[in-house]
Amino acid sequence: DPYYLSWKAREYGFHTSMIESSMMINDRMPEYTVERSSKILNRFQKALNGSRVLLLGVAYKQDIDDYRESPALRVIEEFRKTGAEVDYYDPYVPKYRDGSVWQESIPALTPEAVKGYDLVCITTAHTTVDYAMTVSCGVPVFDCKNVCKDLANRENIEVL
Repeated sequence: DPYYLSWKAREYGFHTSMIESSMMINDRMPEYTVERSSKILNRFQKALNGSRVLLLGVAYKQDIDDYRESPALRVIEEFRKTGAEVDYYDPYVPKYRDGSVWQESIPALTPEAVKGYDLVCITTAHTTVDYAMTVSCGVPVFDCKNVCKDLANRENIEVL
């Protein structure tokens, strides 16, 4: 955790400008993810405002059920600020609390479900998610975790 490293280094009088720079870049990634998503949709003559976006994964990291401090939650917030309709699928986090409101995962990741979206954005690299099926649906996929690296058909995949 760069925040802890920076805090601990300052405790001993060390300056951590490189760690702090990486923290600033990491903090900006949700906004960058949404900006890139907008460009992907533009290539398909679609605006982000009003588009249906499916996020795959809201857990903090792969194959766990903890969503606290997950960057995916900020990505969802940024998508909503632009006017996008956002749903998510996470086999480990069937629902999460967003302020006073509970958000629920779509019930299943099926080809029919995927085809109902304008963009799929992969934000957590769960090993139990069928990424090949997701990509085969023909919907643009923004792979922020490089989980599709071994798939042969990459024409609708964009990597962070």
